[in-house]
Amino acid sequence: MKYALRMSRMQTETANAFEIYDRAQALEKQGREIIHLEIGEPDFPTPKHICEAAIEAINQGYTHYSSGSGMMEAREAIADFVCRDKGIQVTPEQLIITPGGKPAVFFTICICADAGDEVIIPDPGFPPYEAMVLFAGAKPVHLPLHEHRDFSFDVEQLRQLVTPRTKLILLNSPHNPTGAMLTHKDLEFIAELAREKDFFVLSDEVYAKIVYEESFTSIATLPGMAERTIIVDSFSKAYAMTGWRLGYAVAPRQAADHIGTLMVNSNSCTATFTQIAGIEAVKGPKDFQIQMVAELRKRRDLLVEGINKIPGISCCVPKGAFYVFANISELGMDSVLFSNRLLDEAGVATMPGVSFGKYGEGFVRLSYAASMDKIHKALERIEKFANKIPR
Repeated sequence: MKYALRMSRMQTETANAFEIYDRAQALEKQGREIIHLEIGEPDFPTPKHICEAAIEAINQGYTHYSSGSGMMEAREAIADFVCRDKGIQVTPEQLIITPGGKPAVFFTICICADAGDEVIIPDPGFPPYEAMVLFAGAKPVHLPLHEHRDFSFDVEQLRQLVTPRTKLILLNSPHNPTGAMLTHKDLEFIAELAREKDFFVLSDEVYAKIVYEESFTSIATLPGMAERTIIVDSFSKAYAMTGWRLGYAVAPRQAADHIGTLMVNSNSCTATFTQIAGIEAVKGPKDFQIQMVAELRKRRDLLVEGINKIPGISCCVPKGAFYVFANISELGMDSVLFSNRLLDEAGVATMPGVSFGKYGEGFVRLSYAASMDKIHKALERIEKFANKIPR
């Protein structure tokens, strides 16, 4: 059998978190104790009031189709939340509810870039970005993020990457895998460039509620950017709802209509009872988020301090999200070999940095969405493993 060539364009990752998770689970079935630092999933339960809203919705019959763009009551509630939370004016017609954030990213790429067009993506960056751009027939253009810049970009390098074929730039702040955040100066430069060169911005803001010392600003709030920015957000990280598959896109009206067309022709709609849960999430109490971020900050500090005490390994302090991007280059092995050996020999599952792009080589991503006890144990195992490596 011969399959479409586009599928070969989708196979871009060296390894993805779910593949490593499957390997780790296979070791667990053999009786091994594995500490999971590879999956970007909060280990907190979904808040009870959100779960109860979904159960009540099912009991009330919210188990059928809705509009492909989402139930109007859900779009109204989320649009109102976005207005208050991000400080921008959004109507329900500009908001499309999707089954998780990934479809919103993919649909945005599809509506902005034709075959042969260019899409600028961060490197290292979320692996599906490149896969989606390639699948759409466009060309990914890698914007290097370097540790010595605290994983920000060189503004002149970004300017040089922009060509007449540039149709879209993908931003992710707070950033996966590094935990870095774009500064206001960074956002102003990108906004000026987007207005000057006339391209769209996709702002992936799924970690916007998980920030520590700094506050989050959306590029859509800058002058002239509301009409050329598509915001993608989801409930997965901020509300510990990864399995609920609930996300949304906020876009200029015509772009929202196009995303809605792709949504109805692919997924029909997002599950209605999860949309009701989303209404409860944005309208209900926020104590859970405050407590979760406070706990994640403690875990971050523990992991960062511990990593920086291990000879041959170091890391920056992440400003948001729940990842540490640890530099292992002094250990003399590539990130895939390090990650594989750490799992096999020490029972700690991590993500090799090269999975996030070529500029991620020499690093591994560790998720601190795990308990303090597990982080303590992981640090002990990583240090013992690192000390065995001849240098």
